[in-house]
Amino acid sequence: MGNSRGKKLALNTITSLLLQLTTIISGFILPRLILGAFGSDVNGLVNSITQFLGVITLLDLGVGAVVQSSLYKPLAENDTTMISKIYVSANKFFKRLALMLLCYVVILLVIYPLIINNNFDYWYSASLIGAICISSFAQYYFGIVNSLLLNAHQKGYIQYTAQIVTTILNTLACAVLIYSGGSIQIVKLTTSLIFLIRPLFLVWYVRTHYNINTKIIYSEEPIKQKWNGMAQHFAAYVLQGTDNIVLTLFSTLANVSIYSVYNFVVIGVKTAFLSMTNGFQSIMGEMIAKNEKQQLSRFFSYVEWLLHTGTTLVFGCTGILLVSFVQVYTNGITDADYIQPLFAVLITVANAGHCLRLPYNLLILAAGHYKQTQSNYIIAMILNIVISIATVKIWGLVGVAIGTLVAMIYQTVWMAWYDSKNIINWPFKNFLKQSAVDIVTVIIASLVTFKIPMLSVSYSAWIVQALEVFICWLIIVLLVNYIFYREKISFLLGKIKHKIGRS
Repeated sequence: MGNSRGKKLALNTITSLLLQLTTIISGFILPRLILGAFGSDVNGLVNSITQFLGVITLLDLGVGAVVQSSLYKPLAENDTTMISKIYVSANKFFKRLALMLLCYVVILLVIYPLIINNNFDYWYSASLIGAICISSFAQYYFGIVNSLLLNAHQKGYIQYTAQIVTTILNTLACAVLIYSGGSIQIVKLTTSLIFLIRPLFLVWYVRTHYNINTKIIYSEEPIKQKWNGMAQHFAAYVLQGTDNIVLTLFSTLANVSIYSVYNFVVIGVKTAFLSMTNGFQSIMGEMIAKNEKQQLSRFFSYVEWLLHTGTTLVFGCTGILLVSFVQVYTNGITDADYIQPLFAVLITVANAGHCLRLPYNLLILAAGHYKQTQSNYIIAMILNIVISIATVKIWGLVGVAIGTLVAMIYQTVWMAWYDSKNIINWPFKNFLKQSAVDIVTVIIASLVTFKIPMLSVSYSAWIVQALEVFICWLIIVLLVNYIFYREKISFLLGKIKHKIGRS
């Protein structure tokens, strides 16, 4: 991998991880401040409005991912004419989406205040909707196409840094306003105005650093598979949200609560892990565009091994420690049984499956194979929904976790097979070997660590247990991989040693 690519990957990885950490910290601070100052009803109202506004993301229809894939080739070839055509076409689409959001907000302003809790008068709720929606509108009207262009050009670190700054500014500003006695409307309006800085900054950056002809005219659609990202988009939405919806419709609210606690932890782990992979897709996209088959094969080999090994380590530890963490987190709550070891294992494995499929999914997105892979996403979506609904009445939480797990296994195997046959010279037996190494590692490490006790129901005791479990898993992961992937372990340890030596 070239020096320039390596530097961009490092910058993207570091800034993406810092953004996730900043978002998580802010996510802990602000809701607690809002709860303390305004109470649970207002906090619930804010979250409800945010959820209603989030529905508009469905209308993206997966076009964003297709736009990014379409940009790899012209960026690699420095084809400013095609870059301009794609940019203008995408801009038209997202500006239409912004106008649809505006219409949707007007409908919300009229209807939403009439159907919610009567504790709030009409103008209280309507003004809050108006305050919250500004940043959503700006995102679609100004920001998304510029973000996609930077991501495709391996410059995601520009927008990640801008988002880190605005997140920190927002947290500080909201804390000051809340402590000063400001209303929730003023707090949320401030949030929207601060988050408006990022898309406006991206507009300035792209205009300054790219020669985009925004008045260019094209006779045929430059984004060839504009509507073929729909299956992936809807499948991703369903795979993320099905469990909660199925539990709400077919199970109990207690199970929804239990699910949300476990899911919050696992999703946090998954998001932090995925943030370290944000630069991989654009690098593979550039290699495919330049027809660099040997470099792509070498890079993919390393990415596949790194993501499989990292997933095994991170989610292996999560599976062992999840129940004890929930035990500490819910200590004193007796209205539901939060100790669900089988569910903990299944939800951890299901989310690990999402990360194991990542190298193969990234390659499909980098190659722009949307239309060719639509059936896989649709089948995975149907499997998840059907199995979850069929089993939730019998096994509750375990049933919905099985539905997600089956869908993830199907997708991972299918994608690995598709990539080996259609995109990259990468034998399917390599995937089978890697999967076997993962399974062997998990079995050995689980047998060694599953009886490591938590000495008391406290965070300090959990941290001690977590350190013991992590050290054991790390040693076993390194030893097993040293047997089967000696070159990669030696290369990784050499890199780490070199970095430490330089510092």
